[in-house]
This record gives sequence, structure tokens and C-alpha cells, in this order.
Amino acid sequence: MAHKYTNALIHESSPYLLQHAHNPVNWVAWSPEILERAQKEDKLLLISIGYAACHWCHVMEAECFEDEEVARVMNSNFINIKVDREERPDIDHIYMDAVQMMTGRGGWPLNVVALPDGRPFWGATYVKKGDWIKVLEQLSEMYKAEPEKVKVYAKDLARGIKAINLIEPATSQGAYSKSDLESSVKDWSSYFDREMGGYRRAPKFMMPVNLDFLLHYAWAEQNNAIMTHVDLTLTKMAFGGVYDQLGGGFARYSVDHRWHVPHFEKMLYDNGQLVSLYSQAFAVTKNKLYRDIVEETISFVVRELMSPEGGFYSSLDADSLDKEGKLEEGAYYVWSSDELEGLLKEDFPLFAAYYNVNATGFWEEGKYVLIRTRSHKEIAEEFQLSESELTKKISLCKQKLLDVRRQRSKPRLDDKILTSWNGHMLKGLLEAYRYLGNEHHLHLALKNANFIKKELIAEDYSLYHNYKEGKSSISGYLEDYASLIDAYIALYEVSFDESWLHLARGLTDYCIENYWDPASGLFYFTSRKDHFIIRRTLETSDNVVPASNSIMARNLFKLSKLLFEPKFEDMAGEMFSA
Repeated sequence: MAHKYTNALIHESSPYLLQHAHNPVNWVAWSPEILERAQKEDKLLLISIGYAACHWCHVMEAECFEDEEVARVMNSNFINIKVDREERPDIDHIYMDAVQMMTGRGGWPLNVVALPDGRPFWGATYVKKGDWIKVLEQLSEMYKAEPEKVKVYAKDLARGIKAINLIEPATSQGAYSKSDLESSVKDWSSYFDREMGGYRRAPKFMMPVNLDFLLHYAWAEQNNAIMTHVDLTLTKMAFGGVYDQLGGGFARYSVDHRWHVPHFEKMLYDNGQLVSLYSQAFAVTKNKLYRDIVEETISFVVRELMSPEGGFYSSLDADSLDKEGKLEEGAYYVWSSDELEGLLKEDFPLFAAYYNVNATGFWEEGKYVLIRTRSHKEIAEEFQLSESELTKKISLCKQKLLDVRRQRSKPRLDDKILTSWNGHMLKGLLEAYRYLGNEHHLHLALKNANFIKKELIAEDYSLYHNYKEGKSSISGYLEDYASLIDAYIALYEVSFDESWLHLARGLTDYCIENYWDPASGLFYFTSRKDHFIIRRTLETSDNVVPASNSIMARNLFKLSKLLFEPKFEDMAGEMFSA
């Protein structure tokens, strides 16, 4: 296919960057050389950050970056840099902090205008075409007319970006008492949604880090109230549209408070962590629903995200082509009532009751997102079926619909392989094997672990962050070391093959040498060998994935016991205190 425009992104491997390779905007990828060029030319940087599965990134591309009028404004006044936030989380950290400081909110696409040296002075998320042109012209004129004013603001903002990441060194260890913990959980629980699980808010994110902690806390303290909340949340998530009721696997979040309508993108890091979480919850409760969720989610990941070599791809897009050939969010997953009735015929009333093809499951424009609200047993009693008969009927219905769904245009695949996200999925497979006892899960884990060992770990124990089609181009971040060490420790724990423990030790030693910050007692996100902008980040806040320092603290503590290494325990204690 001939393209009217082709820019420098055509030489990149990231699917997100390649999506923009034929925009009329003269995009370039992030590099130190680009910043040097900008400073020589005294030209402002326009930095736009997103990822391949992002719906609003696609919307802004269609409205702005594919538009020739917009491109003329951008190309005339800026050096335009496109960043895949999944490939370059170090860059995303800096500019996300900047935009949140400037606007009080963040998200993707993340758009920043910065001085030639990379210090930002304006930022926003999604912007409509007319507003985008207007603001870019104003910013360009302002820099020409009052450059010193702009530089002072950028200098102050850069100071703030550094300040919010400062960590005071720990003055004492072991000061966090059990009563402190109890008080924290009590305060925390005031935000719980007692009806639908999770938190009283919309949109609703799964937050497996939080639920993992609460599950362990409830079990250790025999706290029935917290365990009830965890069980409620896991059940409502599993029943919700945020879980793909036909094909398995979780979307990134739901836009409503009921876990019903998802933002349809599916991310590897969510599914890896949720496999771990539901496996552990099954170990505690023996709830068959949790076992089913684990098995179905692993099947989805293997079917849709596993490469022939054994690595796991990053994500599936929120958007896919509808019947008219237009990109539409959720088109692959949603159904009309007439469509379902025509396919399922006499089984439609049963299926409609089971998955709420009614006012409860209605989304918009005649479309339904499948959601469960009643137990298997309740539906069986209503339709005078045994539970095994109901299981068989629902399974046959699901298979019919899956066969039809596979004929639809599939969501786009982001086929880059990220070390950190593969670490989360590897840990999930190992937890599934540990608690469900399925040997196939161990087989999959070993295939993945050996792939990472072969393709992403160098002889000196340094890691690559990314891999695609036999090539890796980005040095590893702390998140890569942390999640992989965690997974390799888990692999040793289930296999007792000491080679995985020694590999975890080698990665840890490399990490200490190249990422450790003695002043804070924590690890930097980037290696001392790598270029950085404004600051070297200390990642300490758990979010939809645990902070890399959180994982490393636990890794060091576990390795201190497994390897009889007191130094590691001292470092872990210092990290916990900080």
C-alpha cells in the first residue's frame, strides 16, 4: 500500500510508534541526539506519549496527527517526539509527574511542550483539533516573544519534578508496628464499596497489588470483614464485563462502578497479576469460580498473547473494526440481543438470564456487555436444571458465540515483549501451578523462563527491557530486574532447581551495583550507565503494578533467607523503613 507520508518512526519496532509512521507530522523517536539537535536549533520539543492499546490515543491521532493543517503547525514550530510509554517508562514518569503538577490530572495520550533541553512548561492529555492548533500557536509565539519567562517557569517546574521524588533516608528500622498496620487498614476500609467490591468510585481499576495485600492480611489476622471484602471484590470482578465472559482474561478497567462496561484493552501485566491473585484466593477459599478464572485467563493469554518462542506479547487494543469497517471501541466483544437470539435459538432465554441480556447488561446503541449477577446455582434452580446440566448448556452457548466472534476483525496486537510484564505473567503461572497443581502451568512457566534467560539476559546479568523479532534495543529498568528476580525466586520455590536461584542472585548483584542509591537506601529506576532527563526516578508508589522498589525490598528479604546473606536483609530493612 502506497502512503502519502512516511516519517522517521518507520525505522522503529514499537507497534505504537509504527502506527504513527505515516502521519504527516515529522515524528522522531526519543533519543539524546534529538535533544542535542533541538538545543542547536533552539527549537521547542513537542513530546506525545501513549501506547498501542490506548483508545483516546487513536482518537487524537485521527483528529490531529493525521490532519495536514495540524501537521503544518507542528512541523513549523516544534521537533515532534513520539514515545511509547511501555517502552520508555522512564520518560513517561517524568512527564506524567509534570502534567499532574500543572493540571492536577494525568492520562494518555500525554502531550507536553518542553524547552530544547527537555524541561517541560506546558502539558495536557487529549486535546481537540481546534484547541490543539490554537494552543500550539500560542506557545510558539510566547517562546519567541518572552523566552526568559518560559525558561523561568520550566526551571521552577523541573525543581518541583525533582522535589516530589526525594526520599528521606531512614533514621530507624522496624518502627512500623502492628497497631500502625491495623490503623492503616481501618482507615483504608472506609473507602470500600460494600455492594460491588473495590472502591466507591468510577472508573474502577482492579488494583491486584492492594487485593493481594488485603487477602494476606485477612488470612494472617483472621479478619473476616476484610476477607469478605476481598471475596466480594474478586467475585464481582469475575462476574463483571471487565472479565471477558466468553474468552477469558481481564480488560484494564471498567468505566462504571459495577465492573460492567470495560475499557476494552487487555494488558499482559493485569492478567499476570490477576492469575497470581485468583490462584492465592483459591488456595484460601477453594472457591471453584476462582479456579475457573485462573484456567480461563491462562488459556486466553496462551491463545492470544504467547509468541512461538515462549515470550508474552504486551496487549490487545481496545478498538477493532466494526461491521462497517470503522474502528470502534469494544466492537469485537459486544452483542445485540437479536444477534444472540438468532445464534442461540431455544437456548437464548437461558443464556440471557445467565449473562443479563436485559436492562442490567445493556450498554449503548442496542449493544450488550455480558455480565453475571446471580450464582450458577440460582440460575439452575430457576430453569429447573441440575448444575452440571446448566454448565454443559452454557459451555455450548459460549462455544457457538466464540466461533462467531473469531470471524470478526480482531483487536490489534501489540507484539513487543517486555521483560517486566513477562516477569508478572511468569509469576502468575507459577502461583497457578503451586495452588492449582496443573503441570501444564509449570510447563508454560519453564518455556517462558528459558526464553527470557536466552533472549533478554546478557552474560554480565544485565537485562534488556524489550524484545521483538529477535532484536532488543532498550536497557533494562529496575521494574525488569525486580519482577524477573521475583519470578525466578518463585520458580526455584516450586522446582528446587538451584540454577534459577543463582540467576536471581546474579541479577540482584548487578542491580545493586548499577541501580542502588546509598543516599535514600532505595534503587533508581534507571541504571547509572543510562542517559536521563531532569532526574533519576525513585519509584515508590504501588499502582496497578507494584512499585519496583516494593518488589526489590521483598526480593532482598527472601534472598537473604534462601542464600543466608545478611547484607541483603539489612538492605531490605533499610528499604522497608524508607
